Amino acid sequence: MASELETKLRNGEKLQVIDVRELDEWQDGHIAQAKHIPLSGLVARLDELDKNDKPIYMVCRSGNRSGKACDFLSAQGYQVINMLGGMMSWPGEVVEGD
Repeated sequence: MASELETKLRNGEKLQVIDVRELDEWQDGHIAQAKHIPLSGLVARLDELDKNDKPIYMVCRSGNRSGKACDFLSAQGYQVINMLGGMMSWPGEVVEGD
């Protein structure tokens, strides 16, 4: 799954990547195209997600928190995909810091 997402990003496909990890985890390394919305703040920041035209890939460390985010967002009508394996399985480059 992680390698599939990396290929899609490299090919310039239109999609959203939301990283739901905490700030310290985000700063240790994240996907360059990702937007940081910690799981604890997801409900308050729903307006930052595009509900209609692009799939939303949810990312965390291992796939557990992003799975919870997917369950919630799917119930709200969002088109979401959990990046199974999370950042532990990410084959691409990562960006450190904010």
